Amino acid sequence: TVSVKFALRPYDSSDFDALYTLDRACYPPGIAYSRSMLRWFLKQPGAICIVTEDANAEIKAFVLVEAESPLGHIITLDVAAKCRRAGLGSELTVAAENALAMNGVREVELETAIDNTAGIAFWARHGYRTVGTIPRYYLDRVDALCMTKILSAS
Repeated sequence: TVSVKFALRPYDSSDFDALYTLDRACYPPGIAYSRSMLRWFLKQPGAICIVTEDANAEIKAFVLVEAESPLGHIITLDVAAKCRRAGLGSELTVAAENALAMNGVREVELETAIDNTAGIAFWARHGYRTVGTIPRYYLDRVDALCMTKILSAS
């Protein structure tokens, strides 16, 4: 097997089209962000976006979070289909949690569709616990689980 090297780095505005395209590949229409919504989240005061690129400088994954100390929010975690199960999501999650903690965040929350079993299992493995359900969160018909994690004070 060939080992592919990936590098994490902060988002740059020149990455926008690649992030938008990746989000549309990862999520169905209506759940994937529109250009204007993605741009809005990226411009929020507490926005932190970390991208993963391969040796060809192609973006294969990204995480977008918002730090509103003491609470943080994971907006989205996107990993290209052919790169899943390679640890990129875990690396990005750890990097995002570290960045949030450095910005004074003590608790992180996120939403995931109740039918996203892989996503729910992923977040549970990373210490997130379900604290509630948001009815018809996605497309006004699919419920979301609200999950949270307390970050250890470093």
